[in-house]
Amino acid sequence: MRTSALRPTEHPLGYLLRYWRQARRMSQLALAHHAQVSPRHLSFIESGRSAPSREMVITLAGALQVPLRERNDLLLAAGYAPAYRESDLAGPAMARVRAALERVLAHHEPYPAVVMDRHWNITQANRPAEVMFAHLRGDPPASATANVVRLMFDPRELRPHVVNWEQVAPALIQRVHREAVGGVPDPATRALLAEVLSRPDLPAAWREPDLAATVLPIIPVIFAKGGVTVSYFSMITTVGTPQDITAQELRVESFYPADLETERHRWT
Repeated sequence: MRTSALRPTEHPLGYLLRYWRQARRMSQLALAHHAQVSPRHLSFIESGRSAPSREMVITLAGALQVPLRERNDLLLAAGYAPAYRESDLAGPAMARVRAALERVLAHHEPYPAVVMDRHWNITQANRPAEVMFAHLRGDPPASATANVVRLMFDPRELRPHVVNWEQVAPALIQRVHREAVGGVPDPATRALLAEVLSRPDLPAAWREPDLAATVLPIIPVIFAKGGVTVSYFSMITTVGTPQDITAQELRVESFYPADLETERHRWT
């Protein structure tokens, strides 16, 4: 998550606080107001002249809307143990979350829905999604990847079957920028973007978020293969008020039919 190396005299916590203030476009005064601390005290914390309590670090992280994973980084930089655990999605601690996600996926049938982690890897899918992707990718699929971004940009995978790819592709890239956890792409997400955008037929400008671009509320994706054409728009759901890093980083993407023909189609 770091954008540059620390200067020799720079305090690690102060650097991270300034980084997140800049990411949130928030001044010291504004952060002090949101966190209900004095600007002078915040200035001392950022400069390393004052050592904040554990509670103060958590308060500042909350005011900056820092994701749980990066809140642990702030705590470590301040000399405290991490506060948020990262559970194995397949482990017993996440059983209730898995059950809830499976219920969401099942209730969305007969339309496709998938669960993705922070790097757009598919971790769960309902039956319609499994059948749809198997149809589009072929048997056997060109690669073992289950990463939505790679699938969409790989000419051996979904890309040839996306009718409106030239409209969907830049919108997807901007989604990756905007929907990164905390709204700031981490190094792995930036590496994923660099990887898929290294293809010579794609503009290098897509590697950075286009803040001036007009974001359309809905852009359907139209798949066509083997005489089957379907058009979907999607909606994203996240786990509410998570206290686990893994849970916070999961997203459910539910596909809804954009026309009557797609509404009638069944992936069986």
